[in-house]
Order: sequence, then C-alpha cells, then structure tokens
Amino acid sequence: MASALRVLGIDPGLTRCGVGVVDVRRDRSASLVHVGVVRSSPEAPIEQRLATIAAGIRAVLAEHGPDVVAVERVFAQQNRSTVMGTAQASGIALLLAAEHGLPAATHTPSEVKAAITGYGNAEKLQVQTMVARVLRLDALPQPADAADALALALCHAWRRGAGPVGADAALTPAQRAWAAAEKATRR
Repeated sequence: MASALRVLGIDPGLTRCGVGVVDVRRDRSASLVHVGVVRSSPEAPIEQRLATIAAGIRAVLAEHGPDVVAVERVFAQQNRSTVMGTAQASGIALLLAAEHGLPAATHTPSEVKAAITGYGNAEKLQVQTMVARVLRLDALPQPADAADALALALCHAWRRGAGPVGADAALTPAQRAWAAAEKATRR
C-alpha cells in the first residue's frame, strides 16, 4: 500500500498504553492495521514498567513499520501521579520514534476530538463511534486507550495530509495553510 501513510498512534499511559496503526490514503480513507494495549503492572518498579511499555511499542514498530508516530500531548491534570506516568510513557514513545528514525508529532486531546468528530469537547463514545465508522469496524474499538490511539493516528494523517511523508503537493490549500501556521509557531 505504497500510496498510503502508515501512522502509529500512541495514547501514553503507565498502566495501559494504547497503540493503533492505520493506513491512510490521500483521499482520507483509512484502514486498520493493528490495535492493542501495552499493559504494565502497577506493583512493578517504575523502571520495569517503563521497560515493559518500551518493549511493547518496539514490537509494534518492528512488526508494522509505520512511517510516522503520533503521540497524545501530555496536558495538565489534577492527579500528579497520573500526569507523571503519562509524561514518562510519552517520553518513551517519542524516544523510540527517534531511535527508529521516524518523525513524531504530538496532538492534544481536543485537537484529536476536533479532527475525528468535528467537536473539540466530544465525549469518548463519540470518538470511538467515529473511529469505528471511519475504519469500517463491526464494533467500537476497546478499551478506550486503544480507540484513542487509533484516533490519534487518524488525526495526525488528516492534519498533515494523507499520503507518503513529504507529499506536500497532495495537501489541500487549507491543509497547506494549517501546516504553514504550525511551522511559524515553532520558530
């Protein structure tokens, strides 16, 4: 499927890390390649938990060969231990992308919800429903971490313009304007 962009979406978490791989074509149609959750035991020491998450992501990278990695951007939460675990798992995902020579991007939950449902404050069920519809799945992807990983992958492909990495000509004028605006904010 050379004309498709293969995206690995990662919903980082220390106990449950969602991983989803999709192929997205230039016409924005998509197909499911892989979905799952990497789990680590809350009783294990932190270094072992991070190693477990890393091993799971490495396995997905090796088996499915994505073109790009999209990770949920860590945002402020009330529970500091939750945000710390999420940040640590996010760092592992970004590091592994770099080690594999893959471009990586982060997207906020509201960016993902807006891309998938058209509404940045959509409920989880709305996101799961749209992911299932887009990927033509018979059932909603479960658990929510897995559905979120698929949503991240779709969001990334749609916001960057589907097609092989660097296929700038395939972008619509609106997508080119969005990319230019994002690039300007990174200066």
